[in-house]
Amino acid sequence: MTLMLLVVVCYTICSLSDKYAVAKLKMEGNEFTFLMAAPTSVLLLFMLPFSDTYFIVCWQSVLAVVLLAVSKLLEFKLATLILKEMSAFELKAWLGLTLFISYATDIFIGTSSFNAFKILAIIITAIGLFMIAKSENQHINYKRIVVPLLFYLLAKYGYGMIITASKEYISSYLALLFGLILLALMLIPFAKPVTLFKTKFKGSIFVALTKIPNAIGLVLENMVIATSMTNYAFIQPMIMVTLFFIGIIRKESTKVLNIAGGIICILGILGFQLADIML
Repeated sequence: MTLMLLVVVCYTICSLSDKYAVAKLKMEGNEFTFLMAAPTSVLLLFMLPFSDTYFIVCWQSVLAVVLLAVSKLLEFKLATLILKEMSAFELKAWLGLTLFISYATDIFIGTSSFNAFKILAIIITAIGLFMIAKSENQHINYKRIVVPLLFYLLAKYGYGMIITASKEYISSYLALLFGLILLALMLIPFAKPVTLFKTKFKGSIFVALTKIPNAIGLVLENMVIATSMTNYAFIQPMIMVTLFFIGIIRKESTKVLNIAGGIICILGILGFQLADIML
């Protein structure tokens, strides 16, 4: 639970800057993704001597790196499309669907067993997420984003599966590092970083600096995945609840449905963790 909370703190900072990059700076997918991949990979290089690093020279390791790069490419490029139509709250509510798939995966691979209380906790969390999302009362053109949204959910779930499936061949740290380097190199011709920094210098520097907690969050997130795919899936709802409390502090989230959804969400998350402890 401690690791999950640390990841939530790191990613909450990044979530706020992500919306800024898309909504205020009008960054398109390639630019946004490059500013995620390049600064984060540089930071990970500095952390390399203190990290768990191992790999076997085989096609499985190479495939893991390539798939991880594709997963992150899809995640960030699609996020820019989706966030133009819906809020971060609504997007993280949709990510609640991965809770069910991730728990089923944990049962299948043997890292967890079926427990009715855990299923109930997931359902409660999903209801809370839905209530928070509905409180936004946005008119969303789902016809425009249904396909990007579907692939975004698959990318988020797929990232956890790649890390889990490849752990025998390459450490999650190296897979992430190589994957982000590959992604940054692939995007140079499309993101045009020199032009980007010339036209949006201050904003680009700000977004790049927020990738410091992003790098830390990614490393800690991989540690969470090593223990449970479901705990990994719970990270996004926990970020959503954190953003909800930030909204209350700013007096932005005072709707009854929003507050009730936040409380229900917290109960579901705590219920799942308690069920895990009691097993």
